[in-house]
Amino acid sequence: MKLAIIGCGVVGSSWALVFSRAGHEVAIHDRSPEAAKAAVDFVASVDPSCAARCRIAADLADALAEADYVQESAPERLPIKQALYKEMEALLGATTVVGSSTSGLPASSFTQGLAYAERCLVAHPINPPHLIPLVELVPSPSTAAETVRFARDLMRELGQSPITLTREINGFVVNRLQSAVLGEAFRLVEDGVCTADEVDMAMAEGLGLRWCFMGPFETIDLNAAHGLAEYCANLGPMYHGLAKEQADPREWGPKLVSAIDARMRSAVPAQALPERRRWRDRFLARITEAKRAIRKELGA
Repeated sequence: MKLAIIGCGVVGSSWALVFSRAGHEVAIHDRSPEAAKAAVDFVASVDPSCAARCRIAADLADALAEADYVQESAPERLPIKQALYKEMEALLGATTVVGSSTSGLPASSFTQGLAYAERCLVAHPINPPHLIPLVELVPSPSTAAETVRFARDLMRELGQSPITLTREINGFVVNRLQSAVLGEAFRLVEDGVCTADEVDMAMAEGLGLRWCFMGPFETIDLNAAHGLAEYCANLGPMYHGLAKEQADPREWGPKLVSAIDARMRSAVPAQALPERRRWRDRFLARITEAKRAIRKELGA
């Protein structure tokens, strides 16, 4: 299968590793030749044998020629995506499927009216996709069912873990979940309940330890003797009360953001962020490897 990546920022570069690691030939294109080269260099830095399966396309037409699947990872700006998808219309094959890495734009906002809209959908990864397997597949009203099936099968073959939404929704699933956690995290700090460090510890040393291998429903299912129904009967009223308290959407104001940012910068200065990201990626890689080994030993 021939795969193409259009847009070679951090996400596009990571996708190049995902595709090539699975044994596929990958055509890479970016408006910036330097960005395309950086993507191949990134793959080579992780696995030189994977880089041998990546080539920098001469132009957009060359990248799309004979591609079975295209992962669009262009900048997250609607006019850019609209122009790109219009340009691709005359260059794509008759059966090529296009997935967008967009974090929040619905596919309908940049594919509506295009002749190939039925072959387009959102395939939103969690960054970086070569370390975090989840991919959100979000069809537009125009997306054909066979397009969704193709994308889901491909992602599984690549070693990713796709979830399929039934329709477009703001923020998709992961960002909606993250939004709820972040909203409460900022409120706890703003209201002086605890510090930003303590919020991070509550997640990293508490909830996150369970959530890194099971979701919220399985978590509460195992936290009551007779499962989820008992948990909800016992604690549902408490959570309903909390939800009413939390129905208080607040902007993350500049004073609050500045205070938390200052705390973060005291722990990791701005110039040290790249090294901290590399630490994060090494940590993620070890966690992913450990999860695979544990699941093999204990079963899913």
